[in-house]
Amino acid sequence: MALMPIVELGVAEAYELLSGRFGIVGLPPLEAIENEDWGRDFLLSRFQELPAQALAEAGLSWDDPDPDEPAVNPSPI
Repeated sequence: MALMPIVELGVAEAYELLSGRFGIVGLPPLEAIENEDWGRDFLLSRFQELPAQALAEAGLSWDDPDPDEPAVNPSPI
């Protein structure tokens, strides 16, 4: 299974993963950040706090996708 690059997550997807899968609390309400330029950067910065192994277990990576692999989610943030 190819890992999905974190930068390709949508804001709502990233928010759900951070709060649901990784249990991160104290995030601003999704409605407050989903249409803000700083919201995407804020969520990406929270992923940087997570260990690479935890990201891999969730099917995520910081690496660019293999150009020969089909995109898992072709719509970036």
